[in-house]
Amino acid sequence: MSAWEKTLDSYGLLVEEKLSNLFEREVESAVAYHVFIGKLYEDLREYVLRKGKRLASCSALLTYKGFGKMVDDRILTVCAGVELYRHSILVHDDLVDNDAVRRGGSSIQETYSRIKDQKLGEGVAVFAGDILYTLALKALSSSGFEIEKTLRVMNVLNDAFRAVNESQVLDLAFEYGNPDVKEWYVMASKRAASLFKASLTIGALLAEASDNDLHILREAAEHMGYSFDIQDDIIDTFASEEQYGRSPGGDLSKRKKPLHVVYAYAMADSQRLETIETFACNGTERHLGEVREMLSYCGALEAAKSRSREHAEAAKKLIAATNMTDEVKVFFMSFIDYVNESLNWYR
Repeated sequence: MSAWEKTLDSYGLLVEEKLSNLFEREVESAVAYHVFIGKLYEDLREYVLRKGKRLASCSALLTYKGFGKMVDDRILTVCAGVELYRHSILVHDDLVDNDAVRRGGSSIQETYSRIKDQKLGEGVAVFAGDILYTLALKALSSSGFEIEKTLRVMNVLNDAFRAVNESQVLDLAFEYGNPDVKEWYVMASKRAASLFKASLTIGALLAEASDNDLHILREAAEHMGYSFDIQDDIIDTFASEEQYGRSPGGDLSKRKKPLHVVYAYAMADSQRLETIETFACNGTERHLGEVREMLSYCGALEAAKSRSREHAEAAKKLIAATNMTDEVKVFFMSFIDYVNESLNWYR
């Protein structure tokens, strides 16, 4: 395990402990209200606490620490709020994409569809995502930070929530068309980029970073988001099930348009592009292999990798220009290097 992963694990455990404490109170209140709502909160607790890297919340925490602040109960409560915010988005993502599994367990709509039917599952997922978002705001407002800081942080989170929903609408619309590279960037500017931007901005605001540092971090976060998005989409297409933890090609089967596919529509001939539609209709391993071969042959994969690398290098330069401690700069740069280097695994 690398140093940056050990750092995430260490601070992630602190965030998880805070999340567990917050849910204990919420579950108790929900059970007292109604047994079915109590079950929902218990299921949400299990969903949120499934093992993950806690990248968003730990990014906020480490940015706060990077400006010389001590990790205390206040920042951990805020980070728990960031994690609840992140999962409110995931619940709705699972619903829109009709995903039955999230990190080795059932999605919320899958859990409740099994209880009765699809209508119940989908309806509960809509409301459950909203509930998690309100819990995120509750955590932020009760963190103990000064009211002015708290309001600024809540505004950041609200702006990010609106941004990611706008992005998701475009992502869904793109399933019915063929966006160009410029359109993809319009969509992606409010996807992972908005999550990284919110996380780093929240940590920096609470640590009273300078306006110049805030500006640099927001720009760095945008580049990190683009690099991460491109890499994550490539993994979905090219990783094996053993590497990925679920069946590869999920985005392509839903006719999503990751950047490497956007490039393919500009670089491949119509006959080769038919492999994408064939896989979406049939979904076999052989057809996915043909898509992978096409993406590599026409240069689309390498074009997307090149963009990811450019964003990674830009992010590293910007992180280096901040006044954060060297320890935290090294963490972010190591994570960015990992994202960058992992592109070499897929051909």
